[in-house]
Amino acid sequence: MHAAHRNAGNAVDAVDALDAVDVAVVGGGPAGLSAAIYLARYNRRVLVFDTGHGRSTHHQVNHNYLGFPGGIATVDLRGLAAEQLARYDNARIAHHLVTAVGGDAERGFALRSQGHAWRARAVLLATGVLDHFPHFPGWRSYVGRSMFWCITCDGYENRGRSILVVGHTDAAAGEAMQLHALTDRVRLLTNSHRDDISETFRRRLAKAGVEVVHDRIKEVEGADGQVRAVVTRGGLRLGLDALFSIQGATPETALARALGVRLNPAGYIVVDSEQKTSVPGVYAAGDVTSLHSHQVAAAVHEGAQAASAAHYFLHPPELKAD
Repeated sequence: MHAAHRNAGNAVDAVDALDAVDVAVVGGGPAGLSAAIYLARYNRRVLVFDTGHGRSTHHQVNHNYLGFPGGIATVDLRGLAAEQLARYDNARIAHHLVTAVGGDAERGFALRSQGHAWRARAVLLATGVLDHFPHFPGWRSYVGRSMFWCITCDGYENRGRSILVVGHTDAAAGEAMQLHALTDRVRLLTNSHRDDISETFRRRLAKAGVEVVHDRIKEVEGADGQVRAVVTRGGLRLGLDALFSIQGATPETALARALGVRLNPAGYIVVDSEQKTSVPGVYAAGDVTSLHSHQVAAAVHEGAQAASAAHYFLHPPELKAD
């Protein structure tokens, strides 16, 4: 048994009744907030844990989400969702980092942060992923403005521009090829001591005229969120309009692992079509569940589905058809 699981489980009976809810939602991004709104409207007591971090806290403008003709900044979407949730007295947002979770569907689940404890009948994990952006002074201010990770989200706005793809794998090479369909000014920088691009992709890049630079970033020139150039350790200065970081991401699954939830080989939470995990009473939604379709629209859908499944799970037996 994991230590986090064991320690948190001991707190189940010690939590004040005011801190006992039907569902604890860990994560305040689109998936978590969507789930919370559904649960609130199901008249469930719901508590959302939001640390204010994650993909939706960057400067990204989402042009793909239905209903916003001019696009909407993801931070504004979060704000609107939080305002929407605030209309329900049975829903709360706690700005705490959950450090431990334990228990089960029969005894109830316990969640802890430093100095606080809560009890829930079900848990919904919407913890997202940690993107591996190039790190340089002030790098966060560039994310969503001129440094991106998603061609689906930001490729269209960068048509015809000078783009530097950063990554050393076939995934980065594939992204460079896809971006080449939007602009003929694409270069790839490995930014690693390794160059794992296969010969197949190397031939494709060469045929498309996409230069591959096997070097690492020394410094970045830019201001006000706009990258102007990357200077490599080898002394090259690569001018650009946009940087697409394809260096991977790590799913945030520490709590899932503490609960014994099954993960796939890449480390993402395995869920079924209702967002159920392998552990009864535990659900997951958003980017933490999948290698692909990391989109706001998908996260909102998964949050809604997970909430509906959790709501049904909490029904007494006489209200269930199965």
